[in-house]
Amino acid sequence: MLGYAFRRVLLIVPVVVGGITILFLLFFVIPSDPATLAAAGNGKAVNPVTREQVTKQYELDKPVAVQYVHYWGRVLHWDLGKSYQDGRTVNSIIGDTAPNSVRLAFWAILIEALVGISAGIVSAVRKYTFLDVFATVSTTMALAIPAFVLGFILQWIFGITSRDNGWPSFLQFQVEGSPAHWNVFFFPAGDGWRYLVLPAITLACVNTAVVARMARTTMIEVQDADYMRTARAKGLSERVVTMKHGLRNALIPVVTLIGMDIGNLMGAAVVTETLFSWPGMGREIARRAEAKDAPVVLGLTLVLILVYVVASLVVDLSYGFLDPRIRYGKEAR
Repeated sequence: MLGYAFRRVLLIVPVVVGGITILFLLFFVIPSDPATLAAAGNGKAVNPVTREQVTKQYELDKPVAVQYVHYWGRVLHWDLGKSYQDGRTVNSIIGDTAPNSVRLAFWAILIEALVGISAGIVSAVRKYTFLDVFATVSTTMALAIPAFVLGFILQWIFGITSRDNGWPSFLQFQVEGSPAHWNVFFFPAGDGWRYLVLPAITLACVNTAVVARMARTTMIEVQDADYMRTARAKGLSERVVTMKHGLRNALIPVVTLIGMDIGNLMGAAVVTETLFSWPGMGREIARRAEAKDAPVVLGLTLVLILVYVVASLVVDLSYGFLDPRIRYGKEAR
């Protein structure tokens, strides 16, 4: 297993390098003037002397290939450079925004896992009943609604209409910003949960529907498996058969999906964080990309790629714990 894990870690390198290389080159294909942005900001006149100084400071006068090599040299020391826009280090920007993205993704994953798996199990066990039809229709609607549309709807209903019509306080939520304080990192203090509910639901909605569909399909597949019939023949209750014997095997593809969504949610949060003014990496990427602030976009994207590939590695290694029949490397022979 250690050998397999080591090989999977080595595969991270080309993925990270390839992703950042493509993005790095895009900033030189898209027309922009980073020297002007770094010297005075977009749309402002720049003193030629100042512009020349900034150009040399950021090595913008060097060929693209040289800039690329120097960039990776700094990355290896985790020096992700400085923003063209405000001069802040990318490391400090990551330190300010990453915790908020992690918190939002955590709650979205929690909703996705609890609601998605539960809905899938109920739908499979009660196949072709009203509950199954309701779950199928609900997940289809969730898949069809884009995140920005769902976000606007939730803001209008639970952020504006709820206040205008005097709904109970537990149905009134904030539509922008984030909790000021957190307990044990993940839990908003005081009324901070009012900021969290709507963006977490918006971010989790589509993936929750996918998980529910996947859980239903895999549960139906294992219902008639030999080990399930054997368990029933032993006199075990249907609840024990489903939860102890069926769910563990049915969860393997679901865990894969949820694990991959950890990285996906961090990246997909661009729309949700922007819509709800959530101060995370997704919102920051959108702001900096619009300003063509290459160092910040590259640095934040690098973090998202690392999160994605590490989550993928953890998911692969978790298979052996979910299903003892799975072996890695030489053990599989």
